[in-house]
Amino acid sequence: MRTVRDVHARTVQASAETVGALLDRLSGDDDPFFPVPVWPAMRFDRPLGVGATGGHSFVRYRVTAYEPGRRVRFDFPSGGHHAFEVTPLDAGSCRVTHVLEDRFRGAGRVTWALAIRWMHATVVEEAFDNVERAATGTVRAPVRRSRWVRLLHRLLWARPTAVGIPPGARLARTAFARTDFQDAWQLPLPPGMPRDPETWKGVLRGAFPELDRAETAAGGEILLGRDARHLDFRASILVESPAAGPGGGTAGHDGRVTLSTVVRTHHLGGRLYFAVVRRVHPVLARGMLRRTHRRLALAAPSAGERELAARAPRAGYGHRTRP
Repeated sequence: MRTVRDVHARTVQASAETVGALLDRLSGDDDPFFPVPVWPAMRFDRPLGVGATGGHSFVRYRVTAYEPGRRVRFDFPSGGHHAFEVTPLDAGSCRVTHVLEDRFRGAGRVTWALAIRWMHATVVEEAFDNVERAATGTVRAPVRRSRWVRLLHRLLWARPTAVGIPPGARLARTAFARTDFQDAWQLPLPPGMPRDPETWKGVLRGAFPELDRAETAAGGEILLGRDARHLDFRASILVESPAAGPGGGTAGHDGRVTLSTVVRTHHLGGRLYFAVVRRVHPVLARGMLRRTHRRLALAAPSAGERELAARAPRAGYGHRTRP
């Protein structure tokens, strides 16, 4: 068994109080700290505080220490931990530190060395970029993702989940009185991802014209499709905002985008044709949704940029696109 200790630190030209206030919003709906949506959001079963349980993606942990504005520690089930800490240097500067300690055995040591180590370092440094940008308005030396990290990021990006056509996809559910095929694929929509269904039309790469659109209580839906002699095809893109939870927070999900398909065949030829197409359709639908989801996440403003934009109208902060 090998114990790994990994430390990252950055000096920020802002007071510890300013940076500590950003730390206190970690995992919240308006988190300016964690690098979302490029990386999975940090989420807990309750507001940030001792006892909160959750994590990000497949990495699970529990908050075991929290000093507001100064330090938060998360313990892994394996016995290791990681922690963020803000240390004052003087009236106008502070140091932000992240420490990870964990024990790896067997295949875990190889996974750490080949993959987790590199992605972990990038996530932490991008979090520091967000802190520096939100606190000072700029980043002196933003982190750049290596080719290896970009490859891992592509390979490990979330894959769509098969679901029933959501109740909110009214246009899809009422497109035909009778359907011969239907399916739906869904991905989470973390903070920072576009909520306008128009932005998601690229999922189908302009292959089908828009037939209808509808606004819903939770978001919006666009219906695309085309009629032919052998079958009629409809594709619905539904974007839903986060579910409301107690106290005005979110619960259940961060939001989600769903690609639904309904097909109506007209005769034996149409049924035979679609009997072949339906074998490749799920692969194509999943792939198109996943590629679009990742592309939009990479193009979205960072958490630090969103924080500046939110304060710009009243505070005159600038906005600078991340390299």
